[in-house]
This record gives sequence, structure tokens and C-alpha cells, in this order.
Amino acid sequence: MAFDSAGFEQADGGRYIPISEHGLIGDLRTAALVAANGTIDWYCCPRFDAPSVFASILDADAGGSWELAAEVPTRTRQFYFPDTNVLITRFFAADGVAEIQDFMPVVDDSREADRHRLIRRVVCVRGTLPFRARIAPRFGYGAEAHTTHVEGHTAVFRSPSLTLALTATAPLEADTGGLDVWSRFKLLEGESHVFALDRIGDGLPPRSCPRAEAQEQAEATVRFWRRWLAGSRYHGRWREMVNRSALLLKLLTYAPTGAIVAAPTTSLPEQIGGERNWDYRYVWVRDAAFCVYAMLRLGFTSEAEAFMAFLSERGIMRGTGQSGPLQIMYGIDGRTDLPEYELAHLEGHLGSAPVRVGNAATGQLQLDIYGALIDSVYLYDKWGQPISSDRWDEVGAVVDWLCEHWDQPDEGVWETRGGRRNFVYSRLMCWVALERAIRMANRRGLPADLTRWRESRDAIYRQIMARGWSAERGAFVQGLDGHVLDASLLMMPMAKFVSPTDPKWLSTLDALTTDLVSDSLVYRYDPTASPDGLHGPEGTFSICSFWYVEALARAGRLEEARLAFEKMLTYANHLGLFAEEIGPTGEQLGNFPQAFTHLSLISAAFNLDRALG
Repeated sequence: MAFDSAGFEQADGGRYIPISEHGLIGDLRTAALVAANGTIDWYCCPRFDAPSVFASILDADAGGSWELAAEVPTRTRQFYFPDTNVLITRFFAADGVAEIQDFMPVVDDSREADRHRLIRRVVCVRGTLPFRARIAPRFGYGAEAHTTHVEGHTAVFRSPSLTLALTATAPLEADTGGLDVWSRFKLLEGESHVFALDRIGDGLPPRSCPRAEAQEQAEATVRFWRRWLAGSRYHGRWREMVNRSALLLKLLTYAPTGAIVAAPTTSLPEQIGGERNWDYRYVWVRDAAFCVYAMLRLGFTSEAEAFMAFLSERGIMRGTGQSGPLQIMYGIDGRTDLPEYELAHLEGHLGSAPVRVGNAATGQLQLDIYGALIDSVYLYDKWGQPISSDRWDEVGAVVDWLCEHWDQPDEGVWETRGGRRNFVYSRLMCWVALERAIRMANRRGLPADLTRWRESRDAIYRQIMARGWSAERGAFVQGLDGHVLDASLLMMPMAKFVSPTDPKWLSTLDALTTDLVSDSLVYRYDPTASPDGLHGPEGTFSICSFWYVEALARAGRLEEARLAFEKMLTYANHLGLFAEEIGPTGEQLGNFPQAFTHLSLISAAFNLDRALG
């Protein structure tokens, strides 16, 4: 499939930093994007899904930002302190070299965790460099007014819903408008300044951050991430990329509940200037369930256990909604109501409107989520801890419901807004739910209506083989009795529905390669052949590209798989991070960084390593 570059032009690029030119820091409660030029242009406080404080990535003028950079011409390089989520941005100038160390200390569940401290430590390592900082918060997605009070080395930004305190070792001054705070300073070799932004109020007073304390907190943050990563069992060929993906998935975990967000951002466009802009700061059952698989593969059972607790403690599997016991997504606190609305006052990244908050897809019926969830429970029961009797009762109730409801149209894995259809992938994952539940019941002798479960499982299998296979295309197809190809079907051998060397599957793989693959990059489907209710083109989907690698490897086409994998890694940004999609000239598109992409990278690396021996 050839690239269509229409609609991907990067107009007005001078005001916006490309999506890929960012790193992410966080404290397991919220996160901030730090651009390669030192600007924080996305930060929500106090949670991932809270209104933004800095959002200039979505509106360069009205969104707010925290600029921090050398005041002379420089070139910059950005990297993570090895095996951590401590981000370093280096500035190289004619007269010196300096760096900003950005991090958020990860603390326990004490009151200090509510501070959500964000530390920026500026250090001159060679020569001398002048620096300039501008702290310009715009509360409530840029819609909430605030006041600013500066006294000495402290500035307090107060809005109706949130109060932040900035403390610094450098001098601070308010601008003439009284809303923003500036700081100018010059550092000689070996000198440093520290800025710390805290949430205050509700019993949390302002607290300074002296240089020594910043150094101690930096070292403690490094120790935390390295100690966590040491639990990984992966020691294969692509250790650096897998470790970065694991650190990213952990960073997207909301520690108070064990929830895992799909991405820390909203409305970063899948097409520049287009309408495919969505809020991903929630828990997709599918994404989080696949994350559990990736974490268990790497040996991180506590994260899987935390997500299982999230499911149980919030009654997720005991729902009684119109679309069944499960919603497709939940808030990070387990809430079910995620109303979608548009922020008309924000222009969107590079003019890509609308900017959305909330997600209307929560009301969709997506039957594939049942397979993803039951498979994650099965894997946790196998590789983590045996599930409890109460949890098994929940699984049984879900599977019983599925026996009655699998044979109906839904919106599908890609959350199309063009009406319900009989998607083959949805049927496939219903089969997975039943098959894994049967395995659990048999292995542990758990009570179940196995006769009914087997009948439903086998009926799904026969339906897919009879109506999901197109003799004309020589391939399994997107919808029953259809002819359009869909990259989601790359999951068929991974789900163990078909053998990876089954002639029908190999024919499907060849057809997908011809129609949907462009130099290792994979499109989800052809929207002109299968309208999805939205306008405009989209990029290739990175999760599908990693699924393609795994499908090739399982089919024994190891040289092709390895080359495709290595090519995919070249599309990562300078820090090893991926957004959801890749555009026609290699640009990152969609919300960033994206959990789904990174968990599929982990799975592809793990299985390709094993196949290569």
C-alpha cells in the first residue's frame, strides 16, 4: 500500500515542536512532556486526566508552558539517565555546555505524594552559559484565570481549582502582565540552579528545594527506577529498547489504583489538520490487558497484580451496562462516565482541531475486549498468582454473558464511528475469552458450564472459518462475508486460533503484506474500502507493525521479521519512544508516548529473540 501524503503537511511548524521531539517524566500519578529545547509543553496536575497546567503543545499561544533554555545560540541533545525516567537535556554553545535534569520524585502514599513535585536542575558542566526561564501556567486547559504572587525566591500561582508554588535558587520576577514569572541567570562551570514546582494547599504548604535536597531527590529517583528495572527477565538482543518500553509502561501506571493509561496526552493528531484527535488519558481494557501480558513476560508480576486489584476493587467485571458487563474504558479511578466535549478555545497541535476531553467511545460495544481481559486473567493465573474464588465467579459470569452475546455486530477494535459491523477480530477475541476460560477451569478444576462454553467456542471457530475467510482474496478478512483486509487479524496466530504455518494463514499474511504493508510499516485497513465514519487519511499503526514482525517470526520467516523489526526501531524518537502512528515521512502522529505501541514492541522482541535462538 503506497503512502498518501495528503493532509500530513507540517504547516506553521515554527510555533510547534514536533510530537517526536519530546521526552516524558512522571511520578506514577501524572506526567509531563519535556521538549528537546527544554520547554515543558504538556503537564496535568494532580492526575493524568486532570485539566492541563501547561498545554502549548495543543495551543502555542493559549496553552501555557515552562520555557527553560540557554539565552545564546545552542544545539541540544536529549537522553535519559541510563535505566531511569530522569531526563537530561544538554545545551552546547560556543562558550560552554550545560544540562537540565528533569524528574519527578516517586514517593510513597504519604501526603508528600500529593505535592507532585517537578524538579528542574540546571547545571553548567563546561565554560559558562546564560539561561532564561519563563513559567507561564494556563490552568484548566487555558480557560481558568489565575493570579501570581512573587516574593523572593518563591512564586505562587493561584486558580480557582489548583494552586502551584514555584521555588527556585535563582532570582524570580513577575512580568508586566502579572501572570507569568521570569528568571535570568548565568552559570559558571560547576554551578547550578534548581527550580521546583509543587501543588500546595489542602495542608501542603510551600516548601523550598535547596541544591543539596535536589541532588538527594535526583539520586533517590535514579535508585527507584533502577531498582524497579532490575526485576526484568529480558536479556535479549534489544535490551535497551525493551527496557525503555518497560520504563514507559511503568510511567503510565497510576499508582493509587493500579490503572494503566493508554497515553498521557489528549488530542495529538493522527493527521495534521484533521479531526482524528482523541483523549487517551484513560484505562482501555484492551490496552491495559495487553500491558499485563507484557509486564508478566518481563517478570513484573506486581504491576499485573495491581491491575487485577483495580478490576476487582472497582467492580469492573461486575458491570451491568447496556453494552454488557464491561465498558471499553474507565477513568483511572474506575469511574464509568467519561463525557466527551471539545475545547473550542484551543487551536490544536499545528491547527489540528478539535481538541477533545473525555471519550465518547466509552459507550461503544467492542466485543474483543472480553478476549483481551480474560486472556490477561488467564496469564496472571498461570504466571502470577492463582486467582481467587470471587474472581473466578466474575470470570464465569462474564463468559456466560459472552455465550449469549458474541454473535452480534459491534464497533470493533478500531473504535470506528461509522456504525456496527460483524468484525472478524471481535469474533476471534470472543473465541479467545472462551478458550482461555476453559483452560483455567480444566487446569484448576474450577466449576464451569464447560459444555455450553465449548459449544460457543466451537461455533465461533466454525463461523470464522466459513464466513471470515474470503476465497476470492485468499485471506481472512475484516468482516464476515466481506473482502476488505484488516491488520488486526495479525493476532490470529498469536492468539493460537490458527497455526502460524497454516496454509490459510500464510496466504493471509501474504495478502496483508501486499495490501497494507509499506516498508515494514502497516496500515490498519484501507478507509476508502472500509469507511470508518471519519474524514481524512491516517498514518501507519505502529502496534500493527510490531504484530507483523511477530507474525513473520512465528511463520518462520526470520530474516524478514528481523529486518522489519530493525526498520521499525529506526522510527522511534531520539529517546526510543513511539507515538501511536507514523506518517509518510517518518513523523510521529497521535498521542505520545503510546502504551499499546510499546507493549507490542516488547512482545515482538521477546518472541523474535526466542525464534532466533
